Amino acid sequence: MTRSEKALNFYSQGFNCAQSVIVSFADVLELDEEKAVRIASGFGGGMGRTQETCGAATGAYMVIGFLRSKYNNKQEISNKESTELVQKFSNRFAEIHGTTNCKTLIEFDLNSENERQKAIKADVFNKKCTLFIKSAVEILEDILK
Repeated sequence: MTRSEKALNFYSQGFNCAQSVIVSFADVLELDEEKAVRIASGFGGGMGRTQETCGAATGAYMVIGFLRSKYNNKQEISNKESTELVQKFSNRFAEIHGTTNCKTLIEFDLNSENERQKAIKADVFNKKCTLFIKSAVEILEDILK
């Protein structure tokens, strides 16, 4: 199973976009799947359903931060690398989808019950969010090489 297939499998089970992305990298992060999905639980819906940065992108940012940031002064790595990779990821994601903003991406206000029902009826979560998750995982795989 590819990482994007794993992410989409988790998403189909009811996990949010951020959880689905981060869990697909749990092995590389040396986290068990439960910890990975719990860490990202508040990042769905554009971070706590604020519909700001897409959850698939924030899941990717967490993976980048974990793998490419400094923990202490004895490490050779700097936080500059993670910042540059987050920017690179964001730019590539926006090139593909037009933005990293959740509300703009899905075109519905999830904080309005009426709009949320319209989004469900339009099958936005399956038609659009799955594309964001898949491309987030693929971009992440590419930039982490």
